[in-house]
Parts: sequence; C-alpha cells; structure tokens
Amino acid sequence: MNYWPLLGVLIVVVGFVLRYNPVIVVVVAGLVSGLVAGKSIPDLLALLGTSFVSNRALLLFALTLPTIGLLERAGLREHAHAWIGRMKGLTLVHLLIGYLGVRQGLSMIGLHSIGGPAQTVRPLLAPMSEAAAEKSLGPLPNDERQKLFAVDAATDNVGLFFGEDVFVAIGAVLLIQGFFAQNGIVMEPLHIALWAAPTAVVAFVIHSIRVHVFAQRLAVRMASHATAAAHDPSAQGKSDAGH
Repeated sequence: MNYWPLLGVLIVVVGFVLRYNPVIVVVVAGLVSGLVAGKSIPDLLALLGTSFVSNRALLLFALTLPTIGLLERAGLREHAHAWIGRMKGLTLVHLLIGYLGVRQGLSMIGLHSIGGPAQTVRPLLAPMSEAAAEKSLGPLPNDERQKLFAVDAATDNVGLFFGEDVFVAIGAVLLIQGFFAQNGIVMEPLHIALWAAPTAVVAFVIHSIRVHVFAQRLAVRMASHATAAAHDPSAQGKSDAGH
C-alpha cells in the first residue's frame, strides 16, 4: 500500500499551523498528493476544474461572511435599528412573531437558505429586535441584550426546523422516508410533508407564546433595573457602560 499520498494531509496541517493562505495550502496539498499517487499534471488540472464546477454553489456560503461584514461596516445594523425605531406601532412581540411566520413560510416552500444566523439574525433581526424593545423599555443592559439575541436565534431555528419538513423535497423528509422503509413501512414523501404541517402550526403557536412570555418577563426585569438604578445611581452607570 502506498502511503505517500497522505503527504497532502501533513501539508494541510503544517500550512494551517503556519497560517498560510488556506486556498493555496489546500490546492498545493491536493497537487502533491496527486503527483505522488502517480497522476499527471493534466489529469490533476482536469480534476480540479471538474471539482470546482460541480461544487461552485458552495462558494455562495463562502461569500456570505465577507458580504455581511462589508454591509455591517457600511452601517447595516445601525440603519436597521433606526428604521425599526421610527415605526411607532411595531412591538418586539409583533416583530419576532412576524419574522417567525415569514421564516417558516419560506421554509415550507423550500427557501430555507434565505434566512439564518449569518444572513438575517445577526445583521438584521438582532438590531431590529433591540430597537423594538428599547422603544418601550429604554436602553437594555448587556445581559438583557444577550438574552434577547438568544430569543432571536431561537425564533429563526424554530421557523426553519418546523417549516422545512413541510417541503416535500427536503433532505429531512427523504431521511424519514428511508427510515420507515428500512422497517417495512412504505410512505410517500408527500404524505410525510402533509403530516408535518400540523406540527409546524403547533410549533408556531408554542413559540409565539414563548415570545409573549419573554417580552413580559423582560419588561418586569427592566422595571426592576429602573427601580434599582433609582435607589443606586452607580448601578445605572454600570448599566450604561455595559450597553
């Protein structure tokens, strides 16, 4: 057995430890492994080209982080925060339940990649929910902001998880079908998707109640913060510093 092709693994490890460009390290490792395995340069170039073309959709995910970073540097979060602050009738509960409905509805028709922690929660939903809460409660201390951001992420996850199973062509539905088939139960993907719809509705109702409860508890905690700050001015200073 020829172990020399494993040299590419060593190159990847050393390259990452030395913090070289990951793309260059991976390409060099692939070329070295291919050469020591007996492949010619034209064959390796053809393999690289074929792999690139067949997996080019993955580049969309690789471009997400720098794109969001550029938008945030240009003030995306600040604009989202100010925009929600100008909407007088919009509350935190309305915002989160509305986002839950949109996220779940899009997931039901297969558009599950539109939202997500990187695409919408951090750059849009987090500052929007913060602005919606601050309209009625005032500036949030840092610990309350983090709890709010956690609810934002949970809202996105619930909408995606219970919405995507209603889409007949999603991998989860096919996984369920395969599991039942292995145990002698024949089910069509359409039937699985239809039976997932009531679960999605129940999940929407339950999480909407959770959002209501969180908003009420947040209001109570903020009232306690305000009372404590009124009796201890130094506590208010610490809260402002955390914010």
